[in-house]
Amino acid sequence: MAGRFIAALEHSGRGASNAHGAHEGGILTTAPTYAGAANERRQAVETTSVGVIAALSASHLLNDTMQSLSAALYPVFQSNLGLSFFQVGVITFVFQITASLLQPVIGYATDRRPVNGLLPVGMGFTVVGLVLLAFAGRYALILAAVAVIGIGSAIFHPEASRVARAASGGRYGFAQSSFQVGGNFGQSLGPLLAAFVVVPFGQRSILAFTLLALVAVVLLVGASRWHAARRAERKRAAPAARPTHPRPVVVRTLAVLIILLFSKVLYLASIGSFYTFYLMGAFGVRVQTAQVMLFVFLASVAAGTFLGGPIADRFGAKFVIWGSILGVLPFTALLPHLGLAGTVIDSIAIGLVLSSAFSAIVVYAQELAPGNVGAVAGLFFGLSFGLGGLGAALLGIIADRTSLNFVYEICAFLPAIGLLGALLPNPRPAAATATRG
Repeated sequence: MAGRFIAALEHSGRGASNAHGAHEGGILTTAPTYAGAANERRQAVETTSVGVIAALSASHLLNDTMQSLSAALYPVFQSNLGLSFFQVGVITFVFQITASLLQPVIGYATDRRPVNGLLPVGMGFTVVGLVLLAFAGRYALILAAVAVIGIGSAIFHPEASRVARAASGGRYGFAQSSFQVGGNFGQSLGPLLAAFVVVPFGQRSILAFTLLALVAVVLLVGASRWHAARRAERKRAAPAARPTHPRPVVVRTLAVLIILLFSKVLYLASIGSFYTFYLMGAFGVRVQTAQVMLFVFLASVAAGTFLGGPIADRFGAKFVIWGSILGVLPFTALLPHLGLAGTVIDSIAIGLVLSSAFSAIVVYAQELAPGNVGAVAGLFFGLSFGLGGLGAALLGIIADRTSLNFVYEICAFLPAIGLLGALLPNPRPAAATATRG
């Protein structure tokens, strides 16, 4: 069933490519050329596979919907177990540090030795963790549950990112942002599900969401089979890509990207972990209202994530990285000084602008280090979890000792780190870019 679904969408994607003719760089052209059969095979391999990208995005939505329930349940856990802000931050830290440590390792290993069928396995870990979370009556069991969910995330994200790139047909920003937006939208659903399902019906109602995993497994089995076949085609059709910059330049550039990513994820951690508490404390809104407002913010993050990819394809990933992180500074500076309506509107702007950077960072780094697609995806997905988790724990300590308003005042200046974007080289030299098609 998954294979037929993917094949149908993929066929429609090929039709769209044929209708529009050649894409920039000649990547999407499917008409025969005079370069011979090998060139024709290469063009067939590099046609955008819309069905595969759609299946990955839908699976990411389902995966992150389940994963986001733990964060959406923080007010419930705090009320039932009397947790401090630091303990709430540690829950995020355990989940994200588990995923952070394993993702680059898994990505690197599968770059060297691909493993078919790995995507459904990752989904299985997420299901087990969710079941543990449904029965968690002690703080230690909550930590164990989110750690298992983190393992599932560590398997899923680098492998799914690799498949999305393989299905991109050269539209790397579009493929990466389409995959990522599924996860962002899934994360935004968590607060709504917690507000209208888990809070009224209790913690055990989480078990109902494990049914989402069955749908995701069907989609991921189909995507895995497609990728196994496409990997063989690509190996026959084109030689392996080679690095385009000296190793010291690559290392230095990756370090700059990590610092830029840190500023982004630390600010988003301040919203994801403590925004509901801030709204309830500063404006006296109810838990359910605060959850809805968190959903609005996360929905804007999803929209910004999707927009960032096509913009990066058109204007370059470097432009999006720099403009996204530095461009959000005026909005973050305003946030602690606004009323309720202004806070909601400003948070939407923050989500739209800041979230567009992540897909561009991944695409930029993968261009910088070809042949290490999984390792790069694992590194940056992993760091986004790990740095966000560490930041949540540290910000929790600061909030316990001062106030959440103070947390948002100091976090407001994190986007100024975006000035480092001026140090980023072009991911591919001009000659390489001109001949890439």
